[in-house]
Amino acid sequence: MRLVSQVIAIVLAAYVPPPATVGSAAYAQSNYTQAGFQAYLPQLRVEAQRAGIRQATIDRIFPTLEFSARTVELDRAQPGGASGGSAVPAFAPYRERHVSADLISRGRSRYAANIGRLNEIGRRYGVHPSIMVAIWGHETSYGAVTGDFDLLNSLATLAYEGRRRQLFADEFIATLKLVDRGYARSQLKGSWAGATGYPQFLPSMFLRLGVDADGDGRANIWSSEIDALASIANYLSNAGWKPGVPWGIPVSVPSSFSRAGLSTRLISPRCPRVHERHSNWRTMAEWRALGLVPQGGGWPGNSEFATLIEPDGPGRTAYLLTNNYRAILDYNCSNFYALSVGLLADAVAR
Repeated sequence: MRLVSQVIAIVLAAYVPPPATVGSAAYAQSNYTQAGFQAYLPQLRVEAQRAGIRQATIDRIFPTLEFSARTVELDRAQPGGASGGSAVPAFAPYRERHVSADLISRGRSRYAANIGRLNEIGRRYGVHPSIMVAIWGHETSYGAVTGDFDLLNSLATLAYEGRRRQLFADEFIATLKLVDRGYARSQLKGSWAGATGYPQFLPSMFLRLGVDADGDGRANIWSSEIDALASIANYLSNAGWKPGVPWGIPVSVPSSFSRAGLSTRLISPRCPRVHERHSNWRTMAEWRALGLVPQGGGWPGNSEFATLIEPDGPGRTAYLLTNNYRAILDYNCSNFYALSVGLLADAVAR
C-alpha cells in the first residue's frame, strides 16, 4: 500500500496563498493570539475525547498548551514548492550540499557500526541498508538536527491557525495517543510542522510504522538508531519498495540522443510537477539500445523498467529511475531529495 497522505512533503510543500501581508512575525502576532488559541481549544478537546484519548491525559495536557507564534510565522512563510516559478534550478548545487564529503564519511561510520542489525532489517523489509542510512542522514544529519519544537504546542497551534486544520488536529490527537502510551512529552519534540525523531515522521506515521527493532519493548525513533532505521525501512516497504532493485543508476546520454517521444502521458495524482520531469517507462534493455551508458557500474536486469531524468539538462549526468525511486518520492516528493538520497546511499555503501 502506497502511503500518499499526511507525509512530510504534504505539510511542507502544499501552499495556500495568504493575504498580502501574511508571512511576517507581526502578522502572526496580530491575527493569532493566545486568547484566540484558548478559545479554539475546547473544539480540539472534543475531538480528542471522541478519538478515545484518556480523560486523565486530556485534563493534564490541555491546561499546559501554549500558542506558538513562531510556528505560525514559519508556516505562513512557506514557499510554493514545485510550482514556485517556471525555471527549474540545477541539481548540482543541491547535490553538493546534500551528498557532501562530511555526510558520506559520517554515513559510512554509522553504516559500519550498525551493519549486523542493518542487514537483519534489510532482509526483513527488502530495503538496502544504505538507503535507510541515507534517509537518516538527509533528514536529520544522522540525528544531529531533529528539531526542538514542542509537538503538542505546534500541532495545536497549526490546527488553530486553520489552513490545514483537520490534518494538524489529527496529528495533535496522534501525539496525545503517544502520551497515552507512555511517551514523555519531553521526548515529543521535532520540527515546527510536527515531524519528529531521527526519520522525521509525523506522529500518525510513527503510530502506523514505528518499529521496535532493538527488542526493548518500545519503538523509539528519538534515541534508538536501530528502531529509527527499521522504521524507515518499514515505511519504504509499505510505499512499494522492490527488493534487489537499485533506486536508479547514473548514465551518460550520447549527444546524438533523440528525446522525441519520451514525454510521459501519465499524470500523477500527487505532486505532478515532480513526476512530469520523468520520461515514459522503458526497459533497461531499451535504454541500453538507445545508447545510454552507465557511469561506474553495470546495468540492472534488462527487463527492469525505468524512466529517464536529466536534472541538469542535456550533456550532464542523467539518471534512470526505477520503481524504488518512487518509494523515496513517497517519503518526500522532491526529485532533488530522492536523487540525493540515492546518491548518498550509493556513496555510503562503497
